Amino acid sequence: MKSILVTGGAGFIGSNFIPYFLENNPEFHIVNLDALTYAGNLENLSEVKDRASYTFIEGDICDRHWVEQLFDQYQFQGVIHFAAESHVDNSISGPEAFIKTNVLGTFNLLDSARKLWMKGPNEYKEAYQNARFHHISTDEVYGTLGETGLFHETTPYAPNSPYSASKAGSDMIVRSYFHTFGMDVVTTNCSNNYGPKQHNEKLIPTIIRKALLGENIPIYGDGKNVRDWLYVLDHCKGIELVFKTGKSGETYNIGGRNEKNNLYIADKICTILDQMKPKKMGSYKEQITFVKDRPGHDLRYAIDASKIENELGWKADENFDTGIVKTIEWYINKFN
Repeated sequence: MKSILVTGGAGFIGSNFIPYFLENNPEFHIVNLDALTYAGNLENLSEVKDRASYTFIEGDICDRHWVEQLFDQYQFQGVIHFAAESHVDNSISGPEAFIKTNVLGTFNLLDSARKLWMKGPNEYKEAYQNARFHHISTDEVYGTLGETGLFHETTPYAPNSPYSASKAGSDMIVRSYFHTFGMDVVTTNCSNNYGPKQHNEKLIPTIIRKALLGENIPIYGDGKNVRDWLYVLDHCKGIELVFKTGKSGETYNIGGRNEKNNLYIADKICTILDQMKPKKMGSYKEQITFVKDRPGHDLRYAIDASKIENELGWKADENFDTGIVKTIEWYINKFN
């Protein structure tokens, strides 16, 4: 059984990915390394915690010596690297943690993998001929779009927040390990994920939670900021596909082709809640309020996913109308 390291597996996307991957790949043993910051929740992995093919380890990827020991102990044949500080608002109030985790942490993992897997530049050890490092990134590294256009894999990087800048830095380090050392790396840049297990601070869980509590639903600025929404399980399927079949050194954008602005999202969720869990009086839409916009708030993100669709055969199974209903049902059960 091959051991692979999954970092940040107790976070939103990671905790959706691990059960999915284990179910479909019994030949792998996953070691989930997570620092269990506020965004990590082991309850999201309850369905796999007793599996022989799953091991959880609490730790920090910023601790280089400890990370190297982990690679020596488990002899990882692959890395799928989710672990990151990712909340933009927090990167504005406290950017240092983002630079440490997203840049230094990624470097520690890459260099530990290089030391275990490789004899020298472009020369893998016999036991690690198929070892691969898969870096999970974001469309925010590309900056912002106007009313038209899409992000492509060739779009120049133009990050606008400390979060996106730190992710851009980590992407460049991964790229350098392919071009300098010949390490087998792949990178995926995704659009906004939504679905079960997301932290309460994010937009969609916040709208649902505030609505059900009878509180104001806060929307930044005029609510016209647009994101491309990707159902988390569709993202997990794309990650698995790239990890297994993606071309070494390549980047693949994974997007849902579901462009919606924040006001539409709030309105849609309130409409569905009015049907699923109606208030005694009125509509949840009456709770929508506008708050001061955050600094550097990018206007629009939208991904062209043609490359992963055409080259690897990936496609999203959920559109926003189907995915948001599943998401709301999950959060109603959680918040109840």
